[in-house]
Amino acid sequence: MSRFAGAHRILIAICALALAGPAFSQEPTPEVERVMEGIRPQAIRAHMRFLADDLLEGRKTATRGHELAAKYVASAFERLGLEPTGTENTYFQPVPMLRMTMEESRTSIVLERKGRKTKLVYGKDYIGSFLAETESSVSAPLIYVGSGTTAPELKHDDYAGVDARGKIVVITIGAPPAFPPDQKAYYGERQVLIENARAHGAVGALFLVTPEFLQRVPWELALRASRSMALTWRDEAGRPRDRPAEIRGMAVLNPEGAAKLFAGAPHSLDEVFKAAAAGQPLAFALPGRATLRMVSRREPLESPNVAAVLRGSDPRLRDEYVVVSAHLDHIGVGDPVEGDATYNGAYDNASGIAVLLEMADALTRLPTPPRRSVLFLAVTAEEVGLQGSDYFARHPTVPSGGIVANVNLDMFLMLYPLKDVIAFGAEHSSLDATLKRAAGRLGIAVSPDPVPEEVIFTRSDQYSFVQQGIPAVFLTVGQQTTDPAIDAPALWGQWMRERYHKPNDDMNQPIDFESGARFAQLNFLLTWMVAQEDQPPSWNPGDFFGETFGEKRGKARE
Repeated sequence: MSRFAGAHRILIAICALALAGPAFSQEPTPEVERVMEGIRPQAIRAHMRFLADDLLEGRKTATRGHELAAKYVASAFERLGLEPTGTENTYFQPVPMLRMTMEESRTSIVLERKGRKTKLVYGKDYIGSFLAETESSVSAPLIYVGSGTTAPELKHDDYAGVDARGKIVVITIGAPPAFPPDQKAYYGERQVLIENARAHGAVGALFLVTPEFLQRVPWELALRASRSMALTWRDEAGRPRDRPAEIRGMAVLNPEGAAKLFAGAPHSLDEVFKAAAAGQPLAFALPGRATLRMVSRREPLESPNVAAVLRGSDPRLRDEYVVVSAHLDHIGVGDPVEGDATYNGAYDNASGIAVLLEMADALTRLPTPPRRSVLFLAVTAEEVGLQGSDYFARHPTVPSGGIVANVNLDMFLMLYPLKDVIAFGAEHSSLDATLKRAAGRLGIAVSPDPVPEEVIFTRSDQYSFVQQGIPAVFLTVGQQTTDPAIDAPALWGQWMRERYHKPNDDMNQPIDFESGARFAQLNFLLTWMVAQEDQPPSWNPGDFFGETFGEKRGKARE
């Protein structure tokens, strides 16, 4: 290489660097570390103390207590100088909702066989499901289709060779047990099963609850929940979301009700349950037909999400958003336990909102904001099916293609000094590497999911973003601790048995706020790093969730 050529290349490199602009740190600067170290356990305690107070009456969606909590969060955002990112230049995004109540005396399932009719008993045999219309009925033959699953990538189709057109399909709840955990969670969702039934021409669906399911969720609990927690967001036509009009009758049957359905069938109910547990496809017509009539009433209402933005500092990246979310609602006032009827939800999820607010405070104290914008989102109606986050993810108050990642905060148990976290969902995307860099700097271990078969990743608000193709992560406490005198797994299990969704999840229980501050520091650093990186987070090649939902993200970014 000549001296002239070498000098020419050096000149080109210098010009390229100049045109590229200043270099950006993707590792925390001393200023970032100083702000991070200033995250305060006292602030987390103060936020939790207010949000979990009896005066907020458990923050149930669409109640006065939840409205007070929403105004508290909005006031905190305003104090920090964050931009309002709700509707009409406010911090609030009203979520249009429906409170639905089944008219049990007018709802019916009648089996017809050889001129004889058998009427199932509401509550004892079945629970009716809400449909697109308040009154709907269908009379049709019955066909059992196993788990009701069509999974081409796993070469599984319960509808193979089945003509479900014009029929009521009968489905055993739960995806085939041999499915990998991610697919098991996805294909086991009732909405996925309903859509698959519709796609195959069914006009109704009956879901069978297995004995194994009832060991985890007693029938009485499911019945009580159906009567007290039936909320959904409504579409522009005023109908409940994702209820296909083609499905004109739907219910859930327990084994007692299902036994009447399978009387005289080619296979007994016991054989059906055994085949489902073994993952063996089984499909056959049931004798006779059924007439399903579902009657309900609806009450329109609203409940707000609360949203604010810290605008990014990079002109090229400031229109991209990292969403930090936490649900604001809990389950309100309910059945008394030892004389206490207020379900305060201190850990679930006053803790998540408190960490979100302290993260927001820290990020606003940085001398230079992160390159990308950070959107802080307190969502409503998580406890009734991720309604608030699902509405926001489908109707974002910023351009939908600009949302590049979600960091979700839900029920961080400050039971013992923090040593490790479990990162639900990180393994699906490049967020995993970023998280491990952040945790490594803080000396916090990242432990594998102890119960991967439960796919907890799909059970909180991050999943609403995943369903729109957005990579997400949800951190929670691990089962290690720096205190050798504490049996962390036993303490964690005890809390879940004795306090989860009970009135004694309040501020009178042990809470290690120093652990909460360390957890907030980790989420702060993770969020800052994601907002700094040159490239947005991406799904791992071949990842199931990325393959299933990633196309939606691509269309939103076009």
